[in-house]
Amino acid sequence: MRPLHIISIIPKLPPSLEPLWVLANNYWFAWNNDIESLFRDIDTQLWELSYKNPVWMLNHVSQERYNALSEDMYYTSRLAMQVESLQRYLQAPSTFKFEDVPPGSPAIAYFSLEFGVSLCLPIYSGGLGILAGDHLKSASDLNVPLAGIGLAYSQGYFRQYMTPDGWQQERYPDYDFEQMPMQVARTPSGEPAIVRLSIMDRPLAAKVWEAKVGRISLYLLDTNIAENPAEFRQITARLYGGGVEMRLWQEILLGIGGVKAMHALGLHPQVVHMNEGHSAFAGLERVRLLMKENNLPFEVAVELSASGSIFTTHTPVPAGNDRFPPALMQQYFESYAQDLGLAFKVFLGLGREDPYNDQEEFCMTVLALKLSRFNNGVSRLHGKVSRKMWHRIWGQFPVDDVPIGSITNGTHAPTWVAPEMGSLYDRYLGGNWREELDGGRVWRMAANIPDMEIWRTHERLRGRLVDFARRRIFAQLQAQGARNKELRVVEDILNPEVLTIGFARRFATYKRARLILEDLDSLRRVVANRDRAVQFVFAGKAHPQDNGGKQLMKEIINQCRAPEFRMSMVFLEDYDMDIAAHLISGCDIWLNNPRRPLEACGTSGMKAMFNGVLQFSTLDGWWDEAWKPDNSLGWAIGKGEDYDDPDYQDQVELQTLYKILESEIIADFYERDRSNLPVSWVRRMKAALVEFGPRFHSHRMVQEYVDTAYMPACRSHQSLYRNNFSPARELSAWRMNIMTKWGLLKVSNVETGVEETLFVGQSVSVSASVFLADIPPEHVRLEIYVGPLGQDNSFVSRKLIPMTPTGPATDGTQKYSGVLSAYEAGRFGFTVRAVPVHPLLPTAYSLGLVRWAE
Repeated sequence: MRPLHIISIIPKLPPSLEPLWVLANNYWFAWNNDIESLFRDIDTQLWELSYKNPVWMLNHVSQERYNALSEDMYYTSRLAMQVESLQRYLQAPSTFKFEDVPPGSPAIAYFSLEFGVSLCLPIYSGGLGILAGDHLKSASDLNVPLAGIGLAYSQGYFRQYMTPDGWQQERYPDYDFEQMPMQVARTPSGEPAIVRLSIMDRPLAAKVWEAKVGRISLYLLDTNIAENPAEFRQITARLYGGGVEMRLWQEILLGIGGVKAMHALGLHPQVVHMNEGHSAFAGLERVRLLMKENNLPFEVAVELSASGSIFTTHTPVPAGNDRFPPALMQQYFESYAQDLGLAFKVFLGLGREDPYNDQEEFCMTVLALKLSRFNNGVSRLHGKVSRKMWHRIWGQFPVDDVPIGSITNGTHAPTWVAPEMGSLYDRYLGGNWREELDGGRVWRMAANIPDMEIWRTHERLRGRLVDFARRRIFAQLQAQGARNKELRVVEDILNPEVLTIGFARRFATYKRARLILEDLDSLRRVVANRDRAVQFVFAGKAHPQDNGGKQLMKEIINQCRAPEFRMSMVFLEDYDMDIAAHLISGCDIWLNNPRRPLEACGTSGMKAMFNGVLQFSTLDGWWDEAWKPDNSLGWAIGKGEDYDDPDYQDQVELQTLYKILESEIIADFYERDRSNLPVSWVRRMKAALVEFGPRFHSHRMVQEYVDTAYMPACRSHQSLYRNNFSPARELSAWRMNIMTKWGLLKVSNVETGVEETLFVGQSVSVSASVFLADIPPEHVRLEIYVGPLGQDNSFVSRKLIPMTPTGPATDGTQKYSGVLSAYEAGRFGFTVRAVPVHPLLPTAYSLGLVRWAE
């Protein structure tokens, strides 16, 4: 029998406590310890039970407790102070001036399939989502006019538990968005926002939720509503759930539905930032809307959309980029292609590295790269890897010229710095270190923290981790039906005084989680050394369909349970933001040994660094650009070598790992002065904070996006909009003209007075002739391409030296000249090339056209 009416019954907060709702409905509490402590002090157990969800908790606190709190003058004064603090934060004016963007409106829409904002918003799986959450938080702290777009997963990512033999199992709780810090988003007229689109000519509706992340609005689309058929209601059920077709549905909703959501909300951001290829359909939908609303041809609409689009790739493994079979794409996008005025084969070419290969699948990363004028990887090394990986799209250019740059990720220190360490920073870095824009000035002051204070704080955090791990292991064993004898042993697992090494991440095989277990003799030796013991804490998840990752995890868990290791090695189930927070603050060493160069960035190590935890990692991701050869800031496994044989690589790096661990890390940790202080270790902790604090903070990352991508993209986008899109029409016509004539352009008669030998510092003139094929000289840039040569006479690196026209063109041929300087000794080569340029084109490489000297 079903109820006739449904009503919600909630406790009535006394007037003095009503402001708790204000704090509960803004995720600012996720990086404000004072606000979190207000909720925790209401009921500590309930706070933990709620996964730190203040809305759920406020709805479950007893009326008696509220009545008692309302009489607590100290509590109510703290509450009033934090509400005032939030209001000051929200009302602070932005210093960023995006032209033609109304105050209070977002200039940038940030699309991501997952966001890791808080433990109580479980729409993240790992590093990509946590990075997206940190991006929003820093955008909020810096007051960047940005909005987030994602999906509201009713079951989130899975919760993990283990069978008694160590095999991962998944459970999917049903989340009630009404009990979470989010509200139904409203249209400008005040109506609940509903997005409507079609999937294979079938109507799909999505409700839009709004979560406030400080000053930022995060809009989340939800298909679990009554008017959708059952299969469509599942689109937003699980993050990364289902098969290929479900993934396509999710990405249609995120990209196309996300753009429609912004329009439904009355928001018109000029810049779209696609965080990974999942949201690439947003670029297509922007093109379609520009065509329909302004009667523009496809080519002009592409110029407009791409000029304001940024794409960030996070995946250095080709298999990690979403690809869809052509037949599946035809089912879902044939009519969409017709709406764009494109033949379906041409449409498929937008997502293919080789548009003429009919067998190639449609790749979302390729689509995003082609529909954006600003593309980047997430570390210097990853940028280099990405240029090589996607070279075929710009096949005429050398790898170094592929238009994919890099902006190294950062992490949001206010979120990830433990409260105890944060209090220390308040005293020595200044009370405003969480929002201070001058990171260099702030983090230089870490050198002033007294050695004993930072070490004692760190020791307390290690003790907190040990207590936390014991509670979690006890609960894990109890859930598996362990006997009382086994449960009593948990009280002595781990030692709060011992060197603690943490390893926690997604269990993909390239991350080599069990590398340190491959040499059991060495492992036994370091664990069993009572005077200089070592202990390990592991955590992580494998994708539900990744049986290889699950098997790897099972082997690690069984090794941790072996009698010789069970007191010194533990695996914590259900890795989430809470476990991560304890690990990255309580360990002494953060171990990261991915197979180079397959780690895009690795921000977990940055989070650990902000808590004084030292790094021990292969030179991959961020550590490749951070590590110093003198090991003054942490240790490296290897020297950045590249291997053809992965088994040999594992063998070599395993030996290196144990050699450094035993001879340097353990020795340094246990070398103490008379006050039992590891002076050298603490020196490294503080030096890492000074050096890395400003470089690997997400404030720096977001500021870099503003300076190198958001602002330039906004200016470029606006420049093409003026005068009824005439600049965009001009650029489109120019592009078509260049594409037609470029094949006839020739570079020849390269001459120089150079002999076979030059002295360092000596200069020589270079001249060349260019048959322009009716292309105006101002639209052709000639460059001397010079650099050192390898043994096979290929360029190891290159410098570009501009050449200038000399005299008028004769018979369609223009002469150019330039000066080549011998800037260092070695074996060098040079050639000359031409690339097309236009004042409205952000980069000369986006067309993929180049002509080399003959």
